[in-house]
Amino acid sequence: MPSRLIHSQSPYLLQHAHNPVDWYPWGPEALLKAEVENKPILVSIGYSACHWCHVMERESFEDELTAELMNENFICIKIDREERPDLDNIYMDALQNMGLQGGWPLNVFLMPNQKPFYGGTYFKNEQWKNLLANISDAFAKHEHQLAESAEGFGRSLNRSELEKYGIRAVESDLDQDELAEIVTKLSSQFDPEWGGMNRIPKFPMPVIWSFALDHALLSKNQKLLDKVLFTLRKIGQGGIYDHLRGGFARYSVDGEWFAPHFEKMLYDNGQLLELYAKAYQVSQDSFFLEKVQETSAWLEAEMLQEEGGFHAAQDADSEGVEGKFYTWTYAELQNLVGEELPWLSKLYNLRPHGNWEDGVNILFQTRSYKEIAEEFGMSKKELMDKLAEVKSKLLEVRNQRVFPGKDDKVLAGWNAWMSAGLIQAYYATGEKQLLDLALSNLEFIQQKMMPEGILHRSYKNGKAYTKAFLEDYAAVTKALLMAYEASGKVHFLNQAKELVDFCLENFFDEKESYFYFNNPKAEKLIANKKELFDNVIPSSNSIMARNLHRLSLFTYEEKYSEIAGKMLGGMKELILKDPGFLCNWATLYLERLVPTAEIAILGNGASDIARNFQQNYHPNAVLAWSETLTENAPILQGKTPDSAQNALIYVCFDHACRKPANSLEEALSQLPYLS
Repeated sequence: MPSRLIHSQSPYLLQHAHNPVDWYPWGPEALLKAEVENKPILVSIGYSACHWCHVMERESFEDELTAELMNENFICIKIDREERPDLDNIYMDALQNMGLQGGWPLNVFLMPNQKPFYGGTYFKNEQWKNLLANISDAFAKHEHQLAESAEGFGRSLNRSELEKYGIRAVESDLDQDELAEIVTKLSSQFDPEWGGMNRIPKFPMPVIWSFALDHALLSKNQKLLDKVLFTLRKIGQGGIYDHLRGGFARYSVDGEWFAPHFEKMLYDNGQLLELYAKAYQVSQDSFFLEKVQETSAWLEAEMLQEEGGFHAAQDADSEGVEGKFYTWTYAELQNLVGEELPWLSKLYNLRPHGNWEDGVNILFQTRSYKEIAEEFGMSKKELMDKLAEVKSKLLEVRNQRVFPGKDDKVLAGWNAWMSAGLIQAYYATGEKQLLDLALSNLEFIQQKMMPEGILHRSYKNGKAYTKAFLEDYAAVTKALLMAYEASGKVHFLNQAKELVDFCLENFFDEKESYFYFNNPKAEKLIANKKELFDNVIPSSNSIMARNLHRLSLFTYEEKYSEIAGKMLGGMKELILKDPGFLCNWATLYLERLVPTAEIAILGNGASDIARNFQQNYHPNAVLAWSETLTENAPILQGKTPDSAQNALIYVCFDHACRKPANSLEEALSQLPYLS
């Protein structure tokens, strides 16, 4: 018989519904049962595309003997971390407080009052059974001691993040030398040989390269710009990139971007699409354009559902084997591409006995198209034409394989990252359908994921469920502000303002001047956490602080700017100390120091001028435009076209404007730089 998970929407929970483990979803039924029966709770957290989650399920959760131990001694709760990042944050924090390494699957043991006393990540079956037996025995004989330990971890979880890191939210002076110090510290951690950060495994970390790109452009630092573009080339050449279809895997297990865990996550691909679009705008290098076009095509073909939302992820495994869908034996390739194999082998480091495990090849590019073309006596165009044919042929064959599993729920915040990426891709390519896709996605979020006007985290089978977290509000607000700049439609700006005002009312801690990750009014948890550090996804507080900064420039409402300034001031010392996990905050530092240009374009031809401005990447600017005289946004108020109603461009700073410009060139000359 299936467990209660059978009624879930989450593909991850549904994968576990037929385990012999008597799983519960997180909720009052399981929590009350633990209290009434005085049993410890086992919380197991993972996600659909997680390779080691699948391994532990096969080894332990599908094993009758292991399930018996679990069912007899524990109330077992399964959580999809993508649906409930708030609970994942709490129990991941608990694990780290125990001095243990975090990761997924995350398995945490709680007292009946939800307070944790022990945990870990992946366990082999024998280890897991021993652990279950030991904890069950300890609970039976030493419950009081476990309760004391759990109380200690509970207190630790409830300790304010601001207290823990010595943060006090106050406006603080910003200094150009400090910013230079941040960049120097960050640069010292770059890998000069393979790009990225000098650590293994290698995560793309878009937020780091986004900050470095902005700083390089605003300081006219060619050396730093070269390092950013070098990293993006290495990532785009690596096995972490799907060379046949587009899209990026989550990370590589090595230091060379070679062998990934093959899962593709929407949040990575949205951020990387935005970053590669900027790289193309800055460099005009066709390699970056290729990544933008292929990744957008993959998203539209394989991740878009019929209503306009994007699915959450594709798994690493197919037919129970990691990467099977993406890899090739040499014999297969020989059979398919024949005489093209010599140059293809050089391009992608293919080996007769495989370049990876079990005799298979990962497509892994370490040399440029130009080098390969020259070596084989072709022009670059000839090589690219041949490569397009080969890719098409291989893709046709690959599409007949068993596809990796897909997590087909729609997550609000992750969709917003995708919309932002698509808008930037539209700027870079001029392809209008990319903008249409982004705007239609934002309309989908508004129409389907905001029942009764309240944003929800997840959507599947025609139903929005689980109220949204700060991560969702912050990302959707960012995308809405970009949509306003791209489309000129004021309802996007108004929606962004409504979401921010809702967060200030429901998520904001007046006492500490930062936002909670969860809405404390929506559900009582054992701890209300504040997410401060930027990781693979930037922290929800840093995204919201940047939103507040930008919103204040569009609306002329100083309260937004004041809050953003205090939030940044509180984080300043930490940014200076360890910028690697605070790069979105560092971008806000840059935006407030320089300062951000407020650009308003009014009159006939405004949309064309705006489009020309957006075609190139100009960091540290907000843009509003209208063909007709309007007061639909404060940034446009009081601005007029010239006497013939032709567009004038106003470049302003801190609400004080330079002389209106007739041409884009003249306006661009008024933009600020770091001297």
